[in-house]
Amino acid sequence: MPDGDITTKPPYNRVLLKISGEALMGDQQFGLHPPTVERIAKEIKKVHDTGVEICLVIGGGNIFRGLQGSAQGMERTTADYMGMLATVMNALGMQGALEELNIHTRVISAIPMDQVCEPYIRRRAVRHLEKKRVCIFAAGTGNPYFTTDTAATLRASEMKCEAIFKGTQVDGIYDSDPKSNPDAKHYPRVTYDTVLQRNLKVMDASAIALARDNGLPIVVFSLDAPGCFLSILHGKGKFTVVEPS
Repeated sequence: MPDGDITTKPPYNRVLLKISGEALMGDQQFGLHPPTVERIAKEIKKVHDTGVEICLVIGGGNIFRGLQGSAQGMERTTADYMGMLATVMNALGMQGALEELNIHTRVISAIPMDQVCEPYIRRRAVRHLEKKRVCIFAAGTGNPYFTTDTAATLRASEMKCEAIFKGTQVDGIYDSDPKSNPDAKHYPRVTYDTVLQRNLKVMDASAIALARDNGLPIVVFSLDAPGCFLSILHGKGKFTVVEPS
């Protein structure tokens, strides 16, 4: 996918980028891979340089996943809180990479930990965005039993983002796994209800329902290609849009 035109502002003023914790692992099996974090930070910078206001939510599955801990016998609430702390670690890692690129960044946590990041205060977060700072929302919603997908949709709604961009390892939504099925059908556009009815695994059902109720489009794309984020904002490349019917 070619780089987008960095001199032209995409047709968005404010967006939220959701990426998984696994996206930060690179070729590793666990943790953060600094060159990968740096590469994603550079993709964010390309969009930031056009004047688009950016919110960011990062999962924690590269460090700890609450559902997996629960499945192995850990008490679910405790496991979920541990997963939330993992997202803070990822957020701090991404903040460091972005600030190395001279992008003012704020990590805003739903669980107060004042020595390392700001507590979530909606009006303060909006002000950061208006000052063209990147806001990384960490610790999910601050509540167990809710995923970072739901947190991303909630924060995007609160910040009045125009769309959620979900960066994944595949270039959109398919009717089956394109890695194992070369004949898998790609959906350029799909409705919220279709995602829920067919259980298409874009985001969890709570996140999809919240996006539907707030009319918030979700754009699913691959984060792997150089210039991918900016190109997708310009409507170029291969992706899937989840939207009303």
